Amino acid sequence: MNKEIAMRKEKTFFNWLFIIFSLCLVSTGVVIADTVHATTKDPTYQRIRERGYIVLGTSPDYAPYEFQTSSNGKSKDVGMDISVAKDIAHDLGVKLKIKNMDFDSLLVGLQTGKVDMVLSGMNPSAARRKSVDFSNVYYQGGQSIIINQKDGHLFKDKNSFHQRKVAAQTGSIQYNLAKKQIKGASVRGIEKGTDLILALQTNKVDGIVMEKPTAEAYAANNRGLKILNAHFKLNDDETSTAVALPKGSPVLKAKINQTIARIKKQKRLPEYLKTAGTYLKGNTVDTSMIHYWKYFALGVGYTILISLVGVCFGSIIGALLALMRLSRHTSLRAIALAYVEFVRGTPLMVQLMLVYFGLGIVVNLPALTAGMIAVSLNSAAYVAEVIRGGINSVDEGQVEAAQSLGLNYQDRLRFVVLPQALKNIWPALGNEFISLIKESSIVSIIGVTDLIYQLKIVQSDTYRGVAPILVAMVLYFVLTFSLSRLLKFYEGKFN
Repeated sequence: MNKEIAMRKEKTFFNWLFIIFSLCLVSTGVVIADTVHATTKDPTYQRIRERGYIVLGTSPDYAPYEFQTSSNGKSKDVGMDISVAKDIAHDLGVKLKIKNMDFDSLLVGLQTGKVDMVLSGMNPSAARRKSVDFSNVYYQGGQSIIINQKDGHLFKDKNSFHQRKVAAQTGSIQYNLAKKQIKGASVRGIEKGTDLILALQTNKVDGIVMEKPTAEAYAANNRGLKILNAHFKLNDDETSTAVALPKGSPVLKAKINQTIARIKKQKRLPEYLKTAGTYLKGNTVDTSMIHYWKYFALGVGYTILISLVGVCFGSIIGALLALMRLSRHTSLRAIALAYVEFVRGTPLMVQLMLVYFGLGIVVNLPALTAGMIAVSLNSAAYVAEVIRGGINSVDEGQVEAAQSLGLNYQDRLRFVVLPQALKNIWPALGNEFISLIKESSIVSIIGVTDLIYQLKIVQSDTYRGVAPILVAMVLYFVLTFSLSRLLKFYEGKFN
């Protein structure tokens, strides 16, 4: 009897052992399956691992979060957010690549795959969560209003700005706060932090709303500025900063949250802010424009490159479109007409964003390439109409005379019509080429380092608003005046 009881107990023990072992196997299998499933459902993380680098999107005009400093004529992105991004890349075991854009283009870049994550002092608001995901919060600050020191007796808090002009960065939490909580104020959106400071210093606005650390950074380096405690009513989203990620990135989000947890545990953020402060002080040691001549030279080089490509390809495509407009085939005329009317009826900035972000869904175009394509296609529409008008201006008798001599259609066009048309349209073409140099400045919004982009960098580095603008104006004048003189020379040759 005792033996039978012992055998039953032993059997029961092994049964329970088997059940526990089975449950462990099942649990392990579920975990592995979930991990594999999560990985396969996170294309962003897979892409990062396969290519060996992660692309950070940022707007480097928001010290101490992200800004630029120069060393030996070269600029680099620095700040608390850049340090956090480096930690993320290190923990992922990949390199970090930084893509600079305007702030209000960052989320579009994230959604279209131009960047893999965004660190740009971005608040994880409910509106933004509808289009992108956010990591855990890694920093909490506050919101302030910056005014000119001389106006300190006029303004005490946000309620002092009734019937006054206030500005904030376009698309930011600060802009929404100003619209909602500063009653009776005229609120203006401005893209760059440096432009906000310039607008304040030149009395275009009475105050600007900025996140507290950024406001303190600007005030510390501009004696004429003062910070007000605005007394905004804030929730957690409006004082928090997090990493923005593409929708459906569970693995990447989990790994970034691990990095954020480590940074918080090691208390690294105060160290990063201190380092950013060191760079800020270094930027104000030599703020002369001569010190930044390499920046302007690089900007001029890119501006000339984009303009030359735009002129060459715009002229070729424009000539083809003009011939299509004059074709006997109805379909060719319709295609050319539709293209010209569409391009002339939409802003170049929208076309640029369509090429860069829209085509980016199909093919990942570099910013410079996208800029040259957009400028060329835009110029082509205007050149087409100029050429068409020039061809129509050639006297019909010239064509009839050429026809009577036995010249076919191609020869009449090549030897009789086009040479006379070119002489007639040369001034108009010259104006288009000159305009192209100035209009190409729009490519700076997607991070192309043209003259306007370099102007913004120098403003951000030196905290000087007007001097870099004057230098850029002089350089643009030199470019356009030189081109106009060259075109005038060849116009004389034609005559």
